[in-house]
Amino acid sequence: MKSGMGTLISSLICGAGLVAMTGGAIAQGNDQVTIEGTWLSKVTTSNPPPGVPPVFLSLSSHTRSGEVSEANTTSADRSVGLGEWTRTGNRQFERTPERLARGKYLVNGPAACFDCHSQVEKELDKLAPGEAPKFHDLGSGRVFFDDGKARLVVPNITPDVETGAGTWTDDQFARAIREGIGHDGRTLFPLMPYDDFRNLSDEDLASIIVYIRSLPPIRHEMAKSKIPFPLSRLINAAPQPLYKPVARNTSDKLSRGEYLSKIGHCINCHTPKDKSGKPLPGMQFAGGEQFGPDVVSANITPDPSGISYYDEQLFIKVMRTGHVGARPLHSPMPWWFFKNMNDDDLKELFAYLRTVKPIHHRVDNSETATQCKQCNGKHGDGEQNGSL
Repeated sequence: MKSGMGTLISSLICGAGLVAMTGGAIAQGNDQVTIEGTWLSKVTTSNPPPGVPPVFLSLSSHTRSGEVSEANTTSADRSVGLGEWTRTGNRQFERTPERLARGKYLVNGPAACFDCHSQVEKELDKLAPGEAPKFHDLGSGRVFFDDGKARLVVPNITPDVETGAGTWTDDQFARAIREGIGHDGRTLFPLMPYDDFRNLSDEDLASIIVYIRSLPPIRHEMAKSKIPFPLSRLINAAPQPLYKPVARNTSDKLSRGEYLSKIGHCINCHTPKDKSGKPLPGMQFAGGEQFGPDVVSANITPDPSGISYYDEQLFIKVMRTGHVGARPLHSPMPWWFFKNMNDDDLKELFAYLRTVKPIHHRVDNSETATQCKQCNGKHGDGEQNGSL
C-alpha cells in the first residue's frame, strides 16, 4: 500500500489519540509517558473497574449522552430488556423482521460498516474527489494497511465459520462493536470506531448484529493484524466497558439528530485533535482533522467559514451526491453511505448541526496547505486563521 493510504492510516491513528511507533524507549513520569520525544497524556477513567490501572493515552472524547428517561425512549429501546444487555457474556438477540430492517438501514447508512468491512476495487487514496468507491463481497473484510512493518486487517464479519464470524456469539459481537474487545479477548485497534459506537442504543446494537448475521457467508482468508510495539500495548487501555443500558433519546428532532452525529462519526472526524489525540477545546465540528497530505475535514458549524449558507435542501443534496454545487467532497467523507439515510434522519441531523456553536475556522482543501495557528494543523486557508 502506498504513501497516501499510509498517511491516511497515520492520521486516523492520531485522530484516535494514538501515536504509531515501531519501537523506542518508554520513560514514565508523574504526569505523562514519553516515547522518543512524543508524549501521551496520562489520564484515568471515571469509575474504572477494579484492578484497572491508569491509562497512558486518551482516545477522542465525545460528549456523552446523559441519563435518558424511559419517557424519552422508544418502546423498541425499552424492549431490549436487562436480559439482553447485561455484561454476563451470554447476550442473545432475538431475530425479528423489525431488527433486520433497522440493522440493514444502520449498517448501510450512518454506521457505514461496509466502508471498512468490505473489499473495494479502488482504495480511498486512489479515488478522485467526488468519486464513490465500488464495494464487493460485503462484510468480508480487507487488509487496510500493510507496509511490511505493520499490518492492519479489518476482519471478515460474514457468518463464514472458518474465515469469518460464524463462530462468534451475539455477546462477542456486541462487545466488539461498543467496547472494543474482539471475540478472542484482544483489544481492537481503534480504527474500529467503538468510541463512537458506544453511543449506539441497545436496540440499534441488537439490530445491527441481527442484520450482520443474515449476510451470506463469504470465505476470505487474510493474515492477522500486526501492530508494532509499543502501540500494541498502548491500545490495551483504549476500550471502556459499559455497565448500564444505552437508550436513544427520541423526544425531539434535535436529540435524534445529535444521536446520528455520534454514531455517524461526525463529531469525531470534524473536530481537530491536539498532539495527544484529544479534541481541541472549543473546536467541535470546526474541521481541520487530517486525513491525508492534502485532505482535512470541513468546518460544519453554522459559521460563515463553515456551512452557514446551507439550507435543508442543500444539505440533503450534498449527502446524496457528494458535491456542494460543482465542488466535490473528498474521501474519506462517506457520503456514499449517508446517501442511503432517509430524508427525515438527514433533516434531523442538519437541524442539530444548526444548533452547534459557530466557530470561525477557514478550511479549504482546494487551496495550498499552510500552517494554521488555530488548530495547529496544516491545511488550505490555514494562514487566514488566528490563534484561539
